[in-house]
Amino acid sequence: MLETGRHLATRAVYEAKTIVAGHPSLALPAARWRGRGALVHSGTDIMIEGFPRSANSFSVAAFMLAQGGPTDVAHHTHASGHVLAALRMGVPVMVLIREPAESVLEFAIVRPSLTLRQVLRGWIRFYARLLPHLGAFVVAPFPQVTADFGLVIRRVNARFGTNFREFEHTGENVRECFRQTDAYWRDRLGPEGPVELFAGRPSQERDLRKDAMRDAYRAGVLAAPRARAEALYRIYANEGGA
Repeated sequence: MLETGRHLATRAVYEAKTIVAGHPSLALPAARWRGRGALVHSGTDIMIEGFPRSANSFSVAAFMLAQGGPTDVAHHTHASGHVLAALRMGVPVMVLIREPAESVLEFAIVRPSLTLRQVLRGWIRFYARLLPHLGAFVVAPFPQVTADFGLVIRRVNARFGTNFREFEHTGENVRECFRQTDAYWRDRLGPEGPVELFAGRPSQERDLRKDAMRDAYRAGVLAAPRARAEALYRIYANEGGA
């Protein structure tokens, strides 16, 4: 009974957060209060944001590695309101996106107290809130990010007139990004923590767990929100050239 109560409380908090996250006037104070992410400000060089499990950690690590020096990157609040605040400030913005099934299932793995419907609803809220502003930011689809992040940075430079250095997508550089994301999660979760599930890199264990949940994700009760998410993904992927 106590465990059920905890799950209900966690779900209620998540619902509130995904609603608040869409409004700049609420999203930034909420992120600041939670100590979550690096917030945008007048001196920010670029923002990199997306729904969780969309290569956020890899993108930030790869971008910082490519610049080779101090760079102010706003990231990891996972709030669409944070993106809107950056756009109002004139800060270059990169919005990451991954196929909804993959990001939703991975997030459900690391947040097991949430239902698939809730996570799917959170995914939709993030990208639907930004849809009217499509074109004001660079869309970075997961396949591009993970195969040629230098191309994504090139598109940022073309869109915003910036001159960020492009990431060289070599095996050595990719391994360094994975090393950094592993180190972050090891520090956060502790030496015995489930780093394999959380770290922003390929994981066979995570793939197996996702596969075990796919039938539930494809269930008829999720048909409507799943169709809405997939329609949004197609629009964003087309904008990103995927």
